[in-house]
Amino acid sequence: MSESPSAAQILDTALNLAAQCGWERLQLHAVAAELGVGLDAIAAHYPQKDDLVEAWFDRADQALLRHAAEPALLEQDPGQRLEELLLAWLAALEEYPAVTAQMLLYKFEPAHLHLQVLGLLRISRTVQWWREAARRDNHHLARVVEESLLTAVYLRSFVHWLRHPHEPPALLRAHLHRQLQRAPLRQLLRH
Repeated sequence: MSESPSAAQILDTALNLAAQCGWERLQLHAVAAELGVGLDAIAAHYPQKDDLVEAWFDRADQALLRHAAEPALLEQDPGQRLEELLLAWLAALEEYPAVTAQMLLYKFEPAHLHLQVLGLLRISRTVQWWREAARRDNHHLARVVEESLLTAVYLRSFVHWLRHPHEPPALLRAHLHRQLQRAPLRQLLRH
């Protein structure tokens, strides 16, 4: 490659290589070699390997936000909007479910405390965008409770998806629907 690769090209190459060797074994020099560039071209976009993980989840967040712009979504009730948006987020990751799981295991290694803190911030950021995209407008204590309950729904649904990556979409939708219908979240979503 004669010109510097884009951030998206680097991420796509890293994901393709990780699908072959695993996230733990992926080396940034291998990504650079695959692209025909030096490590400096990788470092210009991704100063550390974990930045690729963040970019992968940023891509899912962007898919969720793009889906939020669809006019038909606004006609749905809050629970349906949340369901559709989280399914769009998960669909953005569906090409590499095994690599996604490996990325999370990498983050949760005992020596990676700094990555674990960033992982918690990532969860919070994604849930915040999910709420915004669904146009949730609870305030004060109702917002705090809703955020906590939605975080639990997000985590349970994400773990379910990681454990069953090839499950038919209807079963994943049913799982998520059940999560969103649990009280007291169901009552919060009526407002």
